[in-house]
Amino acid sequence: MYSLTVRDHIMIAHSFRGEIFGPAQRLHGATYVVDCELKRPALDADGLVVDIGKAAAVLGEVLGALNYRNLDDEPDFAGQNTTTEYLARAIFERMAARIAAGDLGPGATGLSAMRITLAESHVAWASYEGALGG
Repeated sequence: MYSLTVRDHIMIAHSFRGEIFGPAQRLHGATYVVDCELKRPALDADGLVVDIGKAAAVLGEVLGALNYRNLDDEPDFAGQNTTTEYLARAIFERMAARIAAGDLGPGATGLSAMRITLAESHVAWASYEGALGG
């Protein structure tokens, strides 16, 4: 299995509901390093997993919709604890929709899986991985 990873970051604000979150129940900020790993079993005719420039640009656009936002105010996240794990899946779904729409170009049709990883720090991160329709 081949893979290609592109990286970007986002800065968000949010709060959590539930005693398990302690002081994070209050509004606080987070900066995430976001990795998007794209996978396929065979390289395309050009010897690529996918066009790295297009993958980076689309990831930047997906994250741009969340960057510098208070997620508590975003209708898509109403009533949801926007944990690192939850955000990894939300970003996965947004990237998968862009891939299905053809935004990564025709070479992306061979993609079989994607993993989105959000790193909160150098010692803690969470991921969501799933199959792609390609």
